[in-house]
Amino acid sequence: GTSRQIPQTIIIGVRKGGTRALLEMLDIHPNIVVAATEVHFFDWDENYVKGIEWYRNLMPFSYGNQITIEKTPGYFTSPQAPGRIHDMNSSIKLLLILRDPTERVISDYTQVYYNRIESHKPVQLFEDIVIKNGVLNTKYKAIQRSLYDVHMEKWLKHFSLDQIHIVDGNTLIKDPLPELQKVERFLNLPSRIMSSNFYFNQTKGFYCIRSDGRERCLHESKGRPHPLVNSTVLELLYSYFREHNAKFYRMVNHSFDWH
Repeated sequence: GTSRQIPQTIIIGVRKGGTRALLEMLDIHPNIVVAATEVHFFDWDENYVKGIEWYRNLMPFSYGNQITIEKTPGYFTSPQAPGRIHDMNSSIKLLLILRDPTERVISDYTQVYYNRIESHKPVQLFEDIVIKNGVLNTKYKAIQRSLYDVHMEKWLKHFSLDQIHIVDGNTLIKDPLPELQKVERFLNLPSRIMSSNFYFNQTKGFYCIRSDGRERCLHESKGRPHPLVNSTVLELLYSYFREHNAKFYRMVNHSFDWH
């Protein structure tokens, strides 16, 4: 009685915003099934040309009362993804998880830093990438990805605001349940995720998941310590994002506790 369904909900981003944590936590819900990997269907041309059936075949099997969710954080910043997703399903519900833009930049750098170390490639200090000739390097991809207003504008050309639910990534990590209950309501699902589904792992410094009699934590690559960043550089980033954040708050009729 199961079949593979095209997702009724997609976590569209943002990279290093907490997309994996959100997906794993939603997977607790009996009415949700999740795709195992990031599919990159709508943002990578070489996948998109393979067609919708190729996409469907990457989805898990589900029952009629279950919602299929996939997450690819690259969608949010992709110029093509909003239009392509709209072409597939104009009434789809989208989940966007965001965190403080400066924190997100540092987290983005941290991931690349560890990947380069593991691949025995040379690494640069955060400050040396972010500052060029004494000024902020606004062309740095990690900074571009944190311009939430710029990217959101593209999504709002294709989808109404009530189709996009924004999850506060900073809150999700500190206190998961209220954020997940908001998602349950947005998806019109019965309330099934409970506080007993989470426990705080002192060693990792974040919440882990308890469901179906087993416990699991996010991969060790998550929650890695960030480098200590020079306070002058931090201030430059805060000040650069301030106007973009204010514009974003106006766009979505909601403000966040960001610098």
